[in-house]
Amino acid sequence: MKKLALTVLVAFAVITVTNAQDLKSKQGVPILPEAGDYAIGIDATPFFNYFGKFLSNAGATSPTWNFITANQTIRGKYYVDETTAYRAEIRLGVLGSNTNKNMVSNRSDTTTYNYPAMGQKVENSWKSSATNIGLGVGLEKHRGKGLLQGYYGAGLGIYYSNSKDKFTYGNALVPTGVVVDVDLVDDAFAGASNTKTDTYGNDARITERKNGSSLALNLGAFVGAEYFILPKVSFGGEFGWGLGLVTNGKTTTTTESIGGTTPTVGQQIIEGNKSGLFGFDNNFSGTLYFMLHF
Repeated sequence: MKKLALTVLVAFAVITVTNAQDLKSKQGVPILPEAGDYAIGIDATPFFNYFGKFLSNAGATSPTWNFITANQTIRGKYYVDETTAYRAEIRLGVLGSNTNKNMVSNRSDTTTYNYPAMGQKVENSWKSSATNIGLGVGLEKHRGKGLLQGYYGAGLGIYYSNSKDKFTYGNALVPTGVVVDVDLVDDAFAGASNTKTDTYGNDARITERKNGSSLALNLGAFVGAEYFILPKVSFGGEFGWGLGLVTNGKTTTTTESIGGTTPTVGQQIIEGNKSGLFGFDNNFSGTLYFMLHF
């Protein structure tokens, strides 16, 4: 079966090349992109992994339709003519809110219960929200006389992201009496890291966390090559270099805890550090892709 699949692939490649000498398919469809064509790119790696494992003893899983880049950015192109294309990248990730709720024991309930009666419960909630926006534009020039086409160009990109967590608790912190919150295990959400210590070392729980905004600007150049394996379908690879500027805003964490010589409930607003980065590097990672033109 594997030998048959390899034979079919080789034969298919020969037929494609034979019919591509005039750069048209048997049906007369142009193989290379033309003025007015659009294109969208997908990650080629899952397909190579599939065929590589299929031809071995490792076993293969079906390939998936993935983004070219790891940050879920869609890349598209518009051809002004046969050798010039405008390219654009877009990421619109807006999560209005995601809410998780836990039912925990009411710590102020002092009633003794006997089986099968259950104690009183109160609700804790964790609401998270995030925004990820990326926009990029560029100009791409092609050169080549056959199925193999080289290209180069330049582009500008801007990316913005922020996120926030808000926690509400069914149990109030009580500084005296039987409900003194020494540890806050009941208030912890898995994966939220919402319990910590305050600046005095007291157990504390977070009521709000603003994770800081991140803004990135990229101005760079790229170079790559693509081979047309079918009419208007190409496989390619690309490298890029550029100037990058990244600024990360400070985080702000609001906590509540019990402390003091005479125990009281207090609130602290703890601010994190800002950071920034500016440099010239291969800030566009190398990619392997399929480009679909239409």
